[in-house]
Amino acid sequence: RLRHIPQRTCLGCRQVKAKRELIRIVNTPAGNLEVDISGKKAGRGTYLCPALECWEAGLKGNRLDHALRTSLDRESLQQLMQYAEEHLKGGASGPGKETG
Repeated sequence: RLRHIPQRTCLGCRQVKAKRELIRIVNTPAGNLEVDISGKKAGRGTYLCPALECWEAGLKGNRLDHALRTSLDRESLQQLMQYAEEHLKGGASGPGKETG
């Protein structure tokens, strides 16, 4: 018997992947924006691939604002990009643009 695997869509590349392969960003009930590694924090969430390209695409414009139903300030976006740059190191997807 096959077990159900939850699927989610990446905000950056719009590909459907297994929930465990993606990183969740959550807007907590207190109004804080957090990276949710466990995927279980309370609040409205959206998902991004562990690739720097997806984070850049997902954080530009107002995609994240729309997905989380909030209005983000510049500081929050900078903190998310800093997290991505520190933890993702160019991403896990194959050949892409070189940044640097």
